[in-house]
Amino acid sequence: MILRHSFTPPSNTRLAHLCGPMDANLRRIEEALGVKIAHRHEVFKVDGPKVKATRAMETLQALYEMAQRPIDSAVVQLMLAGDGAMAEAADGAVVLNTRRNDLRARTPNQSVYLDNIASHDITFGIGPAGTGKTYLAVACAVDALERSSVQRIVLTRPAVEAGERLGFLPGDLTQKVDPYLRPLYDALYDLMGFEKVNKAFERNALEIAPLAFMRGRTLNNAFVILDEAQNTTPEQMKMFLTRIGFGSKCVVTGDVSQIDLPKTQTSGLIDAERVLRRVQGLAFTHFNSSDVVRHPLVARIVDAYDKTGKRA
Repeated sequence: MILRHSFTPPSNTRLAHLCGPMDANLRRIEEALGVKIAHRHEVFKVDGPKVKATRAMETLQALYEMAQRPIDSAVVQLMLAGDGAMAEAADGAVVLNTRRNDLRARTPNQSVYLDNIASHDITFGIGPAGTGKTYLAVACAVDALERSSVQRIVLTRPAVEAGERLGFLPGDLTQKVDPYLRPLYDALYDLMGFEKVNKAFERNALEIAPLAFMRGRTLNNAFVILDEAQNTTPEQMKMFLTRIGFGSKCVVTGDVSQIDLPKTQTSGLIDAERVLRRVQGLAFTHFNSSDVVRHPLVARIVDAYDKTGKRA
């Protein structure tokens, strides 16, 4: 696949910094992603597999935005960290390296979701319960950690749905928030095994924390998942998304039919889709009742509530 892009406004200084001495930055991108880059003035052409060519062009665009001054080679290397591709089966389906050898997409939307995660730095998975949004995201994170594409996994969610009020719960902070993070633990134990999860926690390769703990941080070389994102505020969503650093992937999951915020409060997930739908480098995947992989009754329950909501 060949992608072309013209950088605007054209700036010879920025272009020189983007390319680096003797086009060293371009050669580094080519080597890391297995693509070919050619350019004439401000017009660049990337030739390679679709996912890799897209990734290379996104990297070039990000570098151009920061090219007011020379770009250190370490910055380029950090941006390219963690770009090992997910494995593919003979039929092109994504194969994830987890304890579950049979794990793969079971519906067309799940397949699109996995492709989006593989080819985008930030992916949103939006849909009803039981569609595999969180489980597949955690599986992709485990796969990335196993392939050393990232150095750690960071999982987070609003600790308490309506405002993260923890004071009435018994115990210390860990005991207060643990029930809200339990679904993430369950997915990790299923995909990695109890012993491996505990060892990953010990070496700080795994972190599970309430969303409020993300403020002020920059997460480099990490696979970051925000679960239950429908219960974030727009301010929390912006705070979270701006934590993402170089060499990181981010997946945001949520069900907009199960918002527990006060009626007057806008969901950060709904707001993010409205604000970010045209931002390059992001992908939105929508699930419906046909993607439910739990008990068949779950799909019927989802449809029934959807119909009731439409009549209301």
